[in-house]
Amino acid sequence: MSDPNTLAATGMTPEIADLVEQMRAPASGDTQVQMDDMQTPRVETSPEPEVRSTADELTYRLKQQSLLARFGELALRERDPQALLDAACEICADGLETPLSKVLIHNDTRDRLVLIAGVGWSGEVEGQVTLELDLDSPAGFAFQTGKPLISNHLEIEDRFRTPKLLADHGVRRAINVLIRPEIDGAPWGVLEVDSPDEGQFDASDALFLDAFAAVVGAAIARQQTEERLLAAIEHQALLTREVSHRVKNSLSLVSSLLAMQARGAASDDVRAALGDAGSRIQAISQVHDQLWRGSDVQSVILCDFLTKLCEAIDTGSQHHIVTCDADDAPLIADIAIPLGLIVNELVINAIKYAYGPQGGAVAVTGRIADGRLTVTVADTGKGFDLTAARSDRSLGMRVIDSLVKQIGGVIENRSTGVGAMIVIEAPTR
Repeated sequence: MSDPNTLAATGMTPEIADLVEQMRAPASGDTQVQMDDMQTPRVETSPEPEVRSTADELTYRLKQQSLLARFGELALRERDPQALLDAACEICADGLETPLSKVLIHNDTRDRLVLIAGVGWSGEVEGQVTLELDLDSPAGFAFQTGKPLISNHLEIEDRFRTPKLLADHGVRRAINVLIRPEIDGAPWGVLEVDSPDEGQFDASDALFLDAFAAVVGAAIARQQTEERLLAAIEHQALLTREVSHRVKNSLSLVSSLLAMQARGAASDDVRAALGDAGSRIQAISQVHDQLWRGSDVQSVILCDFLTKLCEAIDTGSQHHIVTCDADDAPLIADIAIPLGLIVNELVINAIKYAYGPQGGAVAVTGRIADGRLTVTVADTGKGFDLTAARSDRSLGMRVIDSLVKQIGGVIENRSTGVGAMIVIEAPTR
């Protein structure tokens, strides 16, 4: 517990004073003080480190906590790995009030550490500077042991090699901590902060940087997981397109076989039945054709697939003109496939019964608004009695009613004059 006289002199509450004591107390755990020495830096002998006042110490530690929280928010939303590491170097250097910091990771052969991000270094260093990975290197020691390392007074330490990069920049002190992403627990890299200034890093600084590296590791793990998920999604989309493509080809083949069989049939009724079956299969094929070609394997563009369907029907009808006007809007496949069959049945029905031998026009429109789908099939022929068609129990009408029910929609004849206007409405989800 803090001395009451000291509290009165500093103006601090007991809670704040205890916090300061905790920050100044030696940190628990394996924090080693070490130094590397390949080339002796050209620096003056370091004097005794300046001791911060209580108020300055508190301000310094609160700043570190604020920067750590700020970086945590950034790490949650940043998707660019390089931008994440660049920000980490900048913010942690600010937190330790130094101009130099860097991130080191394995090279391709995994025998050295490569500098991939940093601040304060002169020249081209990113991707160019490499450090040895053995235990005689401070970064290598931190990487292999996982222990935060503090290097103070580099000019008199001889247990480790001093990398040339540090010597060239007159670095007097440094901290190395391990970056270990949570995805597999394997060492990934080293976060290092260096300073050419006189002074001293302490155990609390190492704990701050170690916590910073933990956030970096968690962010890297998140990015790696997202990359794997995106790769899996792209692979799944590729497989789905391939399946849709094969389904489309198979259905087109079946439709062609039915057309061949229809041409060879002796009975007009058999020929008509086979032709109807072929057109229904071709309608489904058109939807799958749009699925594998589109950017979204779960949906089709209403305009594209209705237009293709109408063009296919129009090509096979010598005396009729089938037109289409539809919105350029997506529609999920679970609705598009039944809708294609419905439109196919209605257009074929209009071609067969709305006009005489001279033929006529059939217009298809499709609209999507406010989560509702509205499709209209209209002609100017002799009209269509929807109630009577249901009473006749024809296969086509039973198919239409079943499919309309499947998509949760309704079908009505809204004709107000000559011909028929069949309207289908349904939710888009």
